[in-house]
Amino acid sequence: MIVVFHPSATRNQIDAVSEAVRGRGMTPVAVSLGDATMLVTAESADAETVAVVTAAPNVARVVQISGSHRLTTRAFRAEDTRVPVGPATFGGPEFVVIAGPCAVESSAQMSAAADAVHEAGAVMLRGGAFKPRTSPYSFQGLGVAGLALLAEQRTRTGLQVVTEVVTPKDVEVVAQECDMLQIGTRNMQNFDLLRAAGAAGRPVLLKRGMAATIDEWLHAAEYLMHMGNGDVVLCERGIRSFDRSTRFTLDLSAVAEVKRLTHLPVIVDPSHSTGQPHLVGPMSLAAAACGADGLIIDVHTDARNAMCDGFQALSGEQFAALMGRLRPVVHAVGRSLGAKPGAKLAPSLTTV
Repeated sequence: MIVVFHPSATRNQIDAVSEAVRGRGMTPVAVSLGDATMLVTAESADAETVAVVTAAPNVARVVQISGSHRLTTRAFRAEDTRVPVGPATFGGPEFVVIAGPCAVESSAQMSAAADAVHEAGAVMLRGGAFKPRTSPYSFQGLGVAGLALLAEQRTRTGLQVVTEVVTPKDVEVVAQECDMLQIGTRNMQNFDLLRAAGAAGRPVLLKRGMAATIDEWLHAAEYLMHMGNGDVVLCERGIRSFDRSTRFTLDLSAVAEVKRLTHLPVIVDPSHSTGQPHLVGPMSLAAAACGADGLIIDVHTDARNAMCDGFQALSGEQFAALMGRLRPVVHAVGRSLGAKPGAKLAPSLTTV
């Protein structure tokens, strides 16, 4: 059962309904979605309970949804959910572009990357402080020190910051420093991490697991939303297939299908999916054309010396050229492309 309140509902009114539901042997969880608050239970309610709850002050409606997709499904919410992160909004008329290096390496590297993506028109900065790697001998990130470097660039450029969190114990410190938490492909079904991230009070970018079905991907989103977080953005980043021509296979059909099934915003990662800089541009244009709400792109101004995934990163010049090509496609599908390129920046806060 899902109880949806009017935006004008008071905390006392919500608490009163919660207690009434709990008194009938059910366990309600409060979830915020847009300007509305709702109570969600794992159990279905009988007709008497539905009648009592429906009659409570400021209850907009009571929804009974069968199946395991309850909060993500369009059967629950027909209109698109918009997820604000600072001045950027996923799921609205704006096509949101996130860009930056795969890993945070140094202040100088982050300043150069932030300058490049900001001046080209990106509205959010990405960079991994904690890096889950396939090999234990690969660079694992700077950790907390990397978070400080991301925060430095947010202060200097005004770009909101998204970074990956990899363990439940790190969720609190990452949430304190960053504007959006990322759950990576290797952790999409790390359920303890999903619970912790869902309760952190920050928007969450949920990447599809490299071997996950759409059903499993949406179930992971349910974990986040069931913990009270309605600000979830899905990211298609490629799945494993038999073909090794590209790093993964970018499933753009999944973007259109998930947009049909769910009200949540969906963006695309053309960098990790293809692993080929020359394919990032075409796949970015295709993502915009097929209905994606944005992109997350690897950009490094010294890719040859990158400590993580430099082989797939665009240079600053390549990223600026892509933004120029992307703009007319985005406009053709009735959307805008966020910030105007060429903004002036403050000097770096750290001399290296």
